[in-house]
Amino acid sequence: MKKILLFVPIFILILVTTITKNSTKKLDKKIYTIEENIRVLENKLELVLLDYNFLTSPKKLMEYQTKFFENDLIQLKIDDFQTLEIKENLIIINKININE
Repeated sequence: MKKILLFVPIFILILVTTITKNSTKKLDKKIYTIEENIRVLENKLELVLLDYNFLTSPKKLMEYQTKFFENDLIQLKIDDFQTLEIKENLIIINKININE
């Protein structure tokens, strides 16, 4: 009888320990994959931000203009921009209103 009383709690402890280890192992795997995904996305974000900041700075745009386009580009005022709409085979040209 003493052996059974000693065996049952030990068996229960072993069972609970095994279940706990398995569940924490699964959680660790999920955490690892999520952290890896976050690292990859952070790297992509850094590259995109670098690309955006590098390519869109006014200084860089002026350098690209002189390097690649020479005198092909001209400066326009924002009031000169227009939009095109196509409705029922008609082309409608609208000026852009910057006050909207």
